[in-house]
Amino acid sequence: MLSSILKAAAFGTALALLPMGMATTPAAAQATMKLASATINDVQHEWQKVFAEELDKRVGNAVKTEIYPASQLGSIPRMAEGVLLGTIEAFTTPTSFMTNVDPRFQAFDAPGLFKTPQDVDNAIHDPEYRAHLEEMFLDKGLRVIGAIYNSPTVVFTMKPVTTLEGLKGLKIRTFASPLQIKPMELVGATPLPLALTEVIPQLESGGLDGMLVGMPILTAFKYYDIGKNITDLRFAEIVSVTVVNEDWFQSQGEDVRKAIVEAGRAAETSVFKWGVDNVRKTYQVWADNGGVINELSPEEQAKMEAEFHELADTLLATDPAVKAEYERLQALVASKAAQ
Repeated sequence: MLSSILKAAAFGTALALLPMGMATTPAAAQATMKLASATINDVQHEWQKVFAEELDKRVGNAVKTEIYPASQLGSIPRMAEGVLLGTIEAFTTPTSFMTNVDPRFQAFDAPGLFKTPQDVDNAIHDPEYRAHLEEMFLDKGLRVIGAIYNSPTVVFTMKPVTTLEGLKGLKIRTFASPLQIKPMELVGATPLPLALTEVIPQLESGGLDGMLVGMPILTAFKYYDIGKNITDLRFAEIVSVTVVNEDWFQSQGEDVRKAIVEAGRAAETSVFKWGVDNVRKTYQVWADNGGVINELSPEEQAKMEAEFHELADTLLATDPAVKAEYERLQALVASKAAQ
């Protein structure tokens, strides 16, 4: 009995000596934030690394970030599914691969909408539009926490292609977006939407003749060891977004939520120039490894751009929500260019 009384007294004394709050407030559990992507050593990967650093500056070990590039967490469809279900907290990808989740993502893919990297950067950092963009997909359970210029669209082919006629009959891997699929159909190619992990085996076996792609992917994954030709179509600028599962986001404390948004925007500012420079560098890396960069004639390039633009207008007009988003972006890009 005396022993029990003494132990209770000692415990009470120990509690009294603890700093204020320590005795009654449990330690907050550390959250884990998995950042997934299909690519590596490109602007998406760079954004993830800088985001992790920026978040650490703001919240320390309250959130543990884990970066999984190069499809380590599955194919693109599986990663998109994972962020919707919450098994993956965040997913970084070109907007084209999210059109099955919400067709409004198509607005960013329209040929001719963005003519330069600066057009992309200006639009996604317009304060009013940015607030809209971050919350546009909340009805799907997703929040945009990052948006970046990725690269221009080129077509990699196993044989040289210098005219649109040369694309006829070729099996071309596309992103899973109508605005990549339909333009390839228009020039007589056969579009095949495939995850990036499936492309190299299909190229090697003859199941594919080429792919629509951002230039940095070709050098990061050493496609110059498989084929040597690209045709520099540049009919659209690729935009990448990072989406986070909204339920997970809301489960974090207010300070963490604020820090995630701030870290995403800070990472974008940091990596924009890196991304533009990296695109320029990848063209040189391609040439240094024996790659050939083919171009259409100026007349055929202009004809293609006009036809693709007309096609995009027709496709996007079929869905009022997509049309409205496209027209809002069109007006924003035009107003920024005029400033």
